[in-house]
Amino acid sequence: MRPLAFLLVVVFPWAMASSAVELARQAAEAWVAGKLSPSLEEVLRASPVEAPKLLERYALFPPPPRGLSLNLDSPRVEGNRVLFPAAVGDRVGEVVVVLEGGEAKRVYFRPEGLSLPGYLLTPAAGWGFLLLSVFWIFLLFQPSPFRAWLLEALVLLRGYRGLYLFTNLFLYGLFGLGALLAYGMPEMAKAVQALFGGALEAIGLEEAMGRGILVLAGVIFHWNFSQGLFLTGLIPALLLGIPAFLLNALRYLVFGFALSPALLGSLFLVHLPTLVLELQAYILVTFGGLVLLAKTAGGEGYRKGLRALLLTFYLGALFLLLAAWYEAWEVSVLL
Repeated sequence: MRPLAFLLVVVFPWAMASSAVELARQAAEAWVAGKLSPSLEEVLRASPVEAPKLLERYALFPPPPRGLSLNLDSPRVEGNRVLFPAAVGDRVGEVVVVLEGGEAKRVYFRPEGLSLPGYLLTPAAGWGFLLLSVFWIFLLFQPSPFRAWLLEALVLLRGYRGLYLFTNLFLYGLFGLGALLAYGMPEMAKAVQALFGGALEAIGLEEAMGRGILVLAGVIFHWNFSQGLFLTGLIPALLLGIPAFLLNALRYLVFGFALSPALLGSLFLVHLPTLVLELQAYILVTFGGLVLLAKTAGGEGYRKGLRALLLTFYLGALFLLLAAWYEAWEVSVLL
């Protein structure tokens, strides 16, 4: 029995890991040689029948960047992922090979700095986000600047209720239109969904899913706040609102297309609260940009409009806080 136990406990796992590394090495070599990735030109020139499959493959195996140097001799195994050191000029990073069912399901280059900061994946960060959330909610029920900003933001919504209603109807309407279009083009919608999945995989969001609800909630909030609300919300809204309005119009149409009930089925209802909360956060900052435009054009001045925008940005962050906790619970418990 002891020799058999040794084989099961030591030799077999080592052999499996070695096999996975070799499989990943072969996939990485084929990917660098251009054997796995369709070019963007091929995708754009493809027929309506071929385009969805090519687009999905493009999402799973994006073409390697030019000048990529790859070190296949120093692999690192993380679950079902094998990572190889790589660089493009002075830009260092790693080539990630995702293995499922004995084959490579995804290969991509992840530059250093694109992935989530390592500290966000620690238990301390999860507990810290929980304390931050509790403290923030507590201050909303106490005399504090946090409560005052909330009340001022709600007054702003009432003061511009017509513009706020229009922004909601227009952007939620585009989401609904995208969801309906997916019923007619389910394969293309699936390919667009794969593009979103590839982006989330590249930043390491899937890794956070195995770290518990607290860590996952913090990671979700960090990503949605920094990339969604701030970078593609507040920054373009500062330019008198129009860039944020146009950007979110396109984003909501694509979101609806990729997250349609045509693809999610019954899971759509489970995910609906997340969608409502997160999309409302981006609607708020878009609305704030339009208020900035209205106040500036109406003679009240850019400064007063900027305060209105910052109030909607604050309220949007609160919606993202609630969305992060629901989505983390949804992913960890319901799915």
